[in-house]
Amino acid sequence: MRFKELAVYLEKLEKTSSRLEITKILVDVFKKTNSNEIQKTVYLSLGILAPNYDGVLLNLAEKMVMRSLVLAFHQEAEKVNILYKKVGDIGTVAQEFAKSEKRRAGNELSVTEVYEKLLEIAKDNGEGSQDRKIEKMADLLAKVDPLSARYLARIPVGKLRLGFSEKTIIEALSSLGKFSSKEIEDAYNIRPDIGYIARLVKSDKLKETKPEVGVPVVPMLAARLNSTTEMIKKMGEVSVEPKFDGLRIFIHFKRKNNFIKIFTRNMNAIDINTFPELLSVGGYIKADEAILDTEAIGLDPEREGFLDFQKTIQRRRKHDIAKNASEIPLQFQVFDILLVNGKSFIDVPYIVRRKELEKVVVNGGLLRVDESTITSDPEVIKKYHEKYLKMGLEGVVVKRANGKYVSGRTGWNWVKMKEVEGQSGRLSDTVDCVVMGYSVGKGKRSGFGIGQFLVGVKDGEVIKTVTKVGTGLTDEQFRELNIKLKDLKTREQPKEYEVAKDLFPDFWVTPKVVVELAADEITKSPKHTSGLALRFPRLVNFRDDKGPDQATTLKELREMFRMQKG
Repeated sequence: MRFKELAVYLEKLEKTSSRLEITKILVDVFKKTNSNEIQKTVYLSLGILAPNYDGVLLNLAEKMVMRSLVLAFHQEAEKVNILYKKVGDIGTVAQEFAKSEKRRAGNELSVTEVYEKLLEIAKDNGEGSQDRKIEKMADLLAKVDPLSARYLARIPVGKLRLGFSEKTIIEALSSLGKFSSKEIEDAYNIRPDIGYIARLVKSDKLKETKPEVGVPVVPMLAARLNSTTEMIKKMGEVSVEPKFDGLRIFIHFKRKNNFIKIFTRNMNAIDINTFPELLSVGGYIKADEAILDTEAIGLDPEREGFLDFQKTIQRRRKHDIAKNASEIPLQFQVFDILLVNGKSFIDVPYIVRRKELEKVVVNGGLLRVDESTITSDPEVIKKYHEKYLKMGLEGVVVKRANGKYVSGRTGWNWVKMKEVEGQSGRLSDTVDCVVMGYSVGKGKRSGFGIGQFLVGVKDGEVIKTVTKVGTGLTDEQFRELNIKLKDLKTREQPKEYEVAKDLFPDFWVTPKVVVELAADEITKSPKHTSGLALRFPRLVNFRDDKGPDQATTLKELREMFRMQKG
């Protein structure tokens, strides 16, 4: 497919907000795309060059793209700057200047050629790379038609503005008739690279999907229940285990060349030097390769206990890693195993995975296998819940004994009964919300850049509002949030946001930042689009380890509302 043709489809996608219509347009694109180029087509339609965990970035900020426009269309920098300030969209600026420029030969570039050129720009590093990137981007922009220039210019700055994600692509791929959306989603959960999955669908090879060392798996998450009787009723025989307040870490290990890669729960890769202890993890694994699901726990040497999440996460700071490593030693509580020596354990019952885990992991020191009690008695769950709370932990995680490793919070496979000590009000659990926008503060807060911010929860692909937060933050937290949101600002309301007009913030932001909120209670709300609201919300944490897809869903919030009422 020519990139010029893809740009026409991208324009159609930009102009529609109907999820059904967006899916139909994507189906048309995929039908016209062969198996060799569908992976690149999917990436470009999402404005990326690879899945997030690969870390392939163009590293071209808006100012650099504007310099590319100056070179590509022989314009004065001031002219480009004036138009950008007027329209607020780098793509529109590129399109306008491209209209008056005589096209160079090559405006019939294919999707593959455009992708490869962008990938070349992304991989250009080292001395002088910034200028080379600008020149290469200018050369590419000069070779395409105005509409193509519009979307090309937006890709480096992450503002393609098409309003759909991997879930819509999965629906579109299922409409090709080869595999159901469940089959495709299951494969994506094992290999969360939607371009790769699209290629497997197109070439009838989806069933080849399996975990691979170095590629993250979409994590399994715990649902919520506050009745141990209901847990047994829904799950049958269960494993009762301690719930730690740590950082979810997936350890990927291959003995050959001592390959070690670590991922957070939102599938971001972490530099191994952040956790230098893991450089010796091979001494604790009796296998040539393995993928372990763990919780990194900070240790308090003085009190001989565990540190809370806030202290543990300090180890992820880029500065003073050696100092933090000595002050906050870690141990990794291992509670699941997904792959051993090329064999997948995804579809294996939990009790079998548990036995394999105990065989593979050397228990003690760096890696510790979670304590486990198998039972069908609700009273046993209560007993261990009280025991772990007294130990300073977060109570229990209850796991279906015969359950498979199922990504997300489906099927009552894992359940938590979380009680946060010292939290006022009746809402015993916290809510992870997506920051949607913010308003500028008055008086003292004007110096922070933020006075209050709007948050929401996910309902499918849509994000619906639940509250505004303007209290309970320290001065430092206001400043930190301002830094986090500064580069995410966008003039237009993102298409996936559903917000009542009287709740519109001063600035919209793209959905990237997740915050953990406490509240007194959940109430019904006629003004919030979720239909629910958090009463007296307070910031607990910035959840840098979570992406929007790991935020609380509206279904979960409704369940919390139901549980709160008793």
